[in-house]
Amino acid sequence: MLTKKENLLETIKGGNPDRFVNQYEFLEVLLDIPISITMVTPGKEIKNEWGITFRWPEGQIGGFPVQDDGHIVLKDITQWEKYVKAPSVIAPEEKWEEAIKHANSVDRKDKYVTPFIAPGIFEMTHHLMGVENALTNLYEEPEKMHELIDYITDYEMRLAEQIISHIHPDAIFHHDDWGSQTSTFMSPKMFEEFFYPSYKKLYKYYKDNGVEIIVHHSDSYAATLVPYMIDMGIDIWQGVMTTNNTPELIKKYGGKISFMGDIDSGVVDFPEWTAENTAKHVEKACRRCGKNYFIPCLTQGLGFSSFPGVYDAVSKEIDNMSKIMF
Repeated sequence: MLTKKENLLETIKGGNPDRFVNQYEFLEVLLDIPISITMVTPGKEIKNEWGITFRWPEGQIGGFPVQDDGHIVLKDITQWEKYVKAPSVIAPEEKWEEAIKHANSVDRKDKYVTPFIAPGIFEMTHHLMGVENALTNLYEEPEKMHELIDYITDYEMRLAEQIISHIHPDAIFHHDDWGSQTSTFMSPKMFEEFFYPSYKKLYKYYKDNGVEIIVHHSDSYAATLVPYMIDMGIDIWQGVMTTNNTPELIKKYGGKISFMGDIDSGVVDFPEWTAENTAKHVEKACRRCGKNYFIPCLTQGLGFSSFPGVYDAVSKEIDNMSKIMF
């Protein structure tokens, strides 16, 4: 039996895996690195180091930035330097101790030590000013948006240096949603102009410093951006929804990038979920996408579900499909 790491490599290289890679089993995700990841809990409101307020209302399945007039950080893109102040990436060494201990406890022959990094560069722009303003300003104030994106990228590069020096990660799990369920938030050409250069620079730095696998999360439609993902250095696109036609993407791009998802969280992860419905969607994903260049997984980012039991039920059914198909 192959190790989790060996099986992952056989899968993404088009070799001979002995089972499906089961969701996040190959990643040891580190959530304990001392960076500004906003983890708001149900019913709470917090303000992060960028000054962005997040709120998770009772009864909702997640937290979101609060962007009314009283809370929005970036009120005028033409004066972004006045409003946007990146936090320091330098943390006292004792704050790294837990993450270092976690990383050192991992058998790196079996799993990839993988820091989780969020929000992404595009997400940071709209966390600061709202989605509508962020997208509008790409058209109306492109020079200032380039300046802001460069500033956020510089922050990410400094953060990457700290992660590399303290953790020596094998993989990176980087979050940045680039679309809705049915379309990207911007045209491919606009993506190429504003965000592609930043990610190419960032992911090259990680690869040049020992990172073997880049996993990028975008649970959305982003099929038109796959060529850019490949050129950026992304090895696995996590969050690929069925609206992307995953089998066609595998046929077209398999061998250059792999696809992790095709089990849309919205159709299996809800309060009245059932094991039967979960099994149906897992089987459909596994049979239509096949054994290579594909990792069956909930499209939601990270190894959990919004409602208790769903993630484990999906994992169980993936194991069942491995017994049937391998």
